[in-house]
Amino acid sequence: MAAFEINTRSAPFGAVTISSVVQSVERAARAFRAKFVADRTYRELSKLSQSQLRDIGLGDQDLNEFCRRIASRRV
Repeated sequence: MAAFEINTRSAPFGAVTISSVVQSVERAARAFRAKFVADRTYRELSKLSQSQLRDIGLGDQDLNEFCRRIASRRV
């Protein structure tokens, strides 16, 4: 007789499918939040003048890339 019993139960029916759906929804929510943060950051930074952007080390061409990086770091 073994000192312990090995439990080899499988996952309940549909658990893998539900987990996949939940993960997909979470990925979509993260992507939506990242897009929202990038758009909001772009709107706020685009209100600044060229000299103000230069003071913080950004140019017009850097603005989109900077906003995407900030959004991906934040989410």
